[in-house]
Amino acid sequence: MISSVDENGFPNTKAMLAPRKIDGNDFYFTTNTSSMRVSQYNANEKACIYFYKRGRFSYTGVMLVGKMQVLTDQSIKDEIWRMGDTMFYKKGKTDPDYCVLRFTAQKCRVYKDLKTTWLDI
Repeated sequence: MISSVDENGFPNTKAMLAPRKIDGNDFYFTTNTSSMRVSQYNANEKACIYFYKRGRFSYTGVMLVGKMQVLTDQSIKDEIWRMGDTMFYKKGKTDPDYCVLRFTAQKCRVYKDLKTTWLDI
């Protein structure tokens, strides 16, 4: 899941497909340039992403807090593109409604075994 901040300062959360690429503290996602999130990230880059793993008897959650950038450079769009993406972006890799979100984590909160811990990254 990813979260953005709307024009009134309220968080907005959305389930997303898994990151297309992870490079150190950077997580890359794809989305529509015309989406509400893109306009929110262009106005306020503060964001968080959340991952979890549910086990049979335990639950682990990780919230990463940082900044989201909207990338429209063709080279990153080419790199992140996957077969089948034309289902969402009819014009292919050069579709103007296709962009990449790069989230850079700055700190992390981990929940495990009924305890939470903040970590600087």
